Amino acid sequence: MAATLENVSQLERRLNISLPATEINGEVQNRLKRLARDVKMHGFRPGKVPLKVVAQQYEDQVRREVLGDALQKNLGEVVREQNLKVAGYPRFEPSTAAPGGSQVEFSVTFEVYPEVVVGDISAATISRPQISVGQAEVDQTLEIMRKQRASYETVDRAAANADKVTIDYSGQVAGVAFDGGKGEDFAVILGEGRLLKDFENQVVNMATGAAKTFELLFPEDYHNKEIAGKSATFEVKLKQVAEPRLPEVDADFAKSLGVADGSLDVMRKEIFENIEREVKRRVNARVKDQIMQALIDATKVEVPKSLIEIEIERMTAAARKDLEARGIKTDGMPIPRDLFEKQAQRRVMLGLILAEVVRANALQAKPEQVRAMVDEQARTYEQPEQVVQWFYQEPERLREFESIVLEDNVVAWVTAHAKVEDQAVTFDDLMGHNK
Repeated sequence: MAATLENVSQLERRLNISLPATEINGEVQNRLKRLARDVKMHGFRPGKVPLKVVAQQYEDQVRREVLGDALQKNLGEVVREQNLKVAGYPRFEPSTAAPGGSQVEFSVTFEVYPEVVVGDISAATISRPQISVGQAEVDQTLEIMRKQRASYETVDRAAANADKVTIDYSGQVAGVAFDGGKGEDFAVILGEGRLLKDFENQVVNMATGAAKTFELLFPEDYHNKEIAGKSATFEVKLKQVAEPRLPEVDADFAKSLGVADGSLDVMRKEIFENIEREVKRRVNARVKDQIMQALIDATKVEVPKSLIEIEIERMTAAARKDLEARGIKTDGMPIPRDLFEKQAQRRVMLGLILAEVVRANALQAKPEQVRAMVDEQARTYEQPEQVVQWFYQEPERLREFESIVLEDNVVAWVTAHAKVEDQAVTFDDLMGHNK
């Protein structure tokens, strides 16, 4: 066997292999003979099928198997000898040798993992949100929860923000109707941002039964590209106005939130604890996002194309699964790969960098760290002991916790080496209430 390894690019390698044809042919014949002992073919007893007949039926398939096994074997030997770390799936190329030659030649192209050298992150500045949670935040959250459980009662007055209005509308651009520009008995809550602000402003103060015509300029970044940046003429008729009726904060309200005895003190305590957990999660997420970006900015690494393709395939499959779960059939629906390409590249790059940070600094997840995170998750359930037991029954169930702990260890390491500035933030800003 003769094998040569060439560098096609910084990460791509091509292994050219040449084997004596007699070696390949001999193995093909051996396998055909073994196959003839058990193969069943019409008109012959088992084990009595002539070798020539077996060869006519199976030789091409067996030869492909022999060549594939030879490729795998020789690739494995070269990978071990050269201490290569293969990334993604190798691409096997068929033989270009003339039939009947003394040598069988074939090749396999593959990528290797890059050498990752994590850059200096000491100059990176991480902004860490600072916020305290008190009863004011509990009151604010309670008000949001009341609004989420609001009922609506029809009223005879002009429409105002927070009202649920029912309208008929139709719009045209340059006298031509457009997709999504017409609706009947369309119900919407004013002020929630489902409609363009300029459209809502025209509906506010309209009386029930009133109609009006107005001009509206669509934003340049409007999701419907056909009408983005264009002016439209709308006709709107207001058919109904209903104002919100918020539930009282009483025992029934507490019970609706899962407090069995309706205790308002218990309800507020649980809301406070939930807010604290959510605030902690969001603060950690903001810090983590900055740290991951700092690592990317500081580290230059070429990403194997094969790993990007695998990630794109995984993300596409996940998108299809999500659409199916929403009741949308995806059979025959094309999902452009460029929707995920940039994100897939970032994920793969970050994965390579994190792996090196973990390896170089011994940041692997420790069992006690994983257990602490499982315990914290289990505390949100009524029977935490059973939840913990369920997670530990199957090691695979702990993989997500291990990944989170590993990332947290990287965050702690970067935080210790970068510049961290505490920044006061408001509750509304952190929770996204201003959006």
